[in-house]
Amino acid sequence: MIYSLENSSIKITASTHGGEIHSITSKIDGSEYLWDGNPQYWKYHAPILFPIVGKVIDSKYRVNGKTYELPQHGLARTSEFKLVSKTDNEVTFELNFSEESLKRYPYKFSLRSTYTLVDNTVNVTYSVKNVDNKKIYFSMGAHPAFMCPINKDEELEECYLELNEKEISNRKIITEDGYLSRNESECLKSTDKIMLSKELFKDDALVFDNLKSDKITIRSKNSNKALTVDFNGFPHMGIWAPKDGAPFVCIEPWFGHADYEDFKGEFSEKEGINSLDIEKEFSCTYKVTVV
Repeated sequence: MIYSLENSSIKITASTHGGEIHSITSKIDGSEYLWDGNPQYWKYHAPILFPIVGKVIDSKYRVNGKTYELPQHGLARTSEFKLVSKTDNEVTFELNFSEESLKRYPYKFSLRSTYTLVDNTVNVTYSVKNVDNKKIYFSMGAHPAFMCPINKDEELEECYLELNEKEISNRKIITEDGYLSRNESECLKSTDKIMLSKELFKDDALVFDNLKSDKITIRSKNSNKALTVDFNGFPHMGIWAPKDGAPFVCIEPWFGHADYEDFKGEFSEKEGINSLDIEKEFSCTYKVTVV
């Protein structure tokens, strides 16, 4: 089921399938800022990554010596959420554990996604509650795909990403199998700009740890149309677009990341994993502001 929210500045739609937002549209000029999910390139809009971000080795992981399987980015993005509440400016969806989910992820949880309109900003909040009788472990991430260029008559090479701090940072290397290497490559050299091109993503996503910046803006050299993602508090950031030149770029704040290629431990020992005690709740929010 698709639900709509709007105010004087923007209109959004969001779906119970995957609990994801489907559209962010300007009420001023009709510009669409979110990818439309065209399966020719990529069938999602802004999937929720839970309880893993990226891949685990051979799609398998271990909990207390028992092996389980999960596909890339976990189970939330293909699951059916239920509507919890809707007001004029906010909608909340929920996914609860089930007998089926316990076969793939052996923890009892409640996962909520909430979308709130504040002027020309969408606040996206994910919350995880431990409803089990033991500590649970998980990763949590966002994977929104934004139109790039925003103006359809421009080219990708006319666009760039602007960070709100000058960065000196390496990128993590992703292996051909989609895992993280222990090696890194030089990327940001005292700059606050990432120039966009098809070549930029030839080796997969740009993955960073602990950037000084907490905002990334998609900008054009030719117009004032822009979109800013505020990811304050998220320790990891992925930036990705398909190698075939699809007209979007994903700005992905994460709590967690893919397995390192040499990881052989338990799920609870995975680097970047989050833990949650009985009846406790985890929450994170990123914000999307359009101009």
